Amino acid sequence: MKVLIIGGTGFLGYHATLELLTRGHEVTVVGLPPAPPSGLFPPEVKIQLCDIAPLANDELISLFRGNDALVFAAGVDDRTTPKKPAYPFFVKHNVESVKRVFTLARQAGVSRGIVLGSYFAYFDRLWPEMKLAEHHPYIRSRVEQAKAAIAAGQDKMSISILELPYIFGCMPGRVPLWKPLIKYILSPFPLFYPAGGTACVTVHQVAQAICGAVEQGKPGKCYPIGGENLTWVQLLGLIGKLGGRSKKVITLPKWLVKFGALMLSFMHMLQGKESGLEPVAFIDLQTKETFIDSEEARGELGYSIEDLTSALTETIRACNYH
Repeated sequence: MKVLIIGGTGFLGYHATLELLTRGHEVTVVGLPPAPPSGLFPPEVKIQLCDIAPLANDELISLFRGNDALVFAAGVDDRTTPKKPAYPFFVKHNVESVKRVFTLARQAGVSRGIVLGSYFAYFDRLWPEMKLAEHHPYIRSRVEQAKAAIAAGQDKMSISILELPYIFGCMPGRVPLWKPLIKYILSPFPLFYPAGGTACVTVHQVAQAICGAVEQGKPGKCYPIGGENLTWVQLLGLIGKLGGRSKKVITLPKWLVKFGALMLSFMHMLQGKESGLEPVAFIDLQTKETFIDSEEARGELGYSIEDLTSALTETIRACNYH
């Protein structure tokens, strides 16, 4: 198959490209300038450097034509704190862009589409009483992103959504987003963190899941991608051990964590900003065990069971901690 990856020069796009090549697919990556370092991608990979947002519809159709599948690995995540109100910002980058891309891809004859989304959308379905999409603009945008992509495919394009949790691993020449957390864990200071836990996966598992979705993902299906489920105490403790600084993780009471989140909200208000994850309400989710049963997704997409240790070690090394 011929596969085009929007956001293909990034972390997930890079690993998906390598996995797709090992399975015999042809890959074109689309990313923003500057060009990736020479030799980062194998020579058979086609690289298109452009911002797709200002391109005319006919230019995008021309770009998409001839491909069998399109992977959307772009958009913005919850680390971005835009000016208030936050919701239109996340809609623009996560919903409107996906709707346009897949509508034009369908017109160009692309038959399969994959969106790399967030596991927060999965928990919005799992725990409706928490009203996550109502409280958090970012989560609402991810829920609507999936709906917009599937609707854009109509009955001519099979669209599937991968709902991704915390991802560990690295790529050449890029510092992982986990560096601030790892710096804190490996510092000489006491280690404080909230209760709760999260699902974690390796970037190799995500790459395999992307390939599985390209090859056999079911139309209109949202796949929560799970690997290992770890409490925060277990995850932070494992990172500390692998980084050579084992120490006890002290669990903070929820009321204290919420007080800190309230201070963050106040700071955002003074700056005229709004978080995609409302800080105080988000503590209710962060302190839960946001675990995923991966059996169904692994069975359908064929990604492997992997030990998180190697990916965490690679992440620590890429952050220049040994």
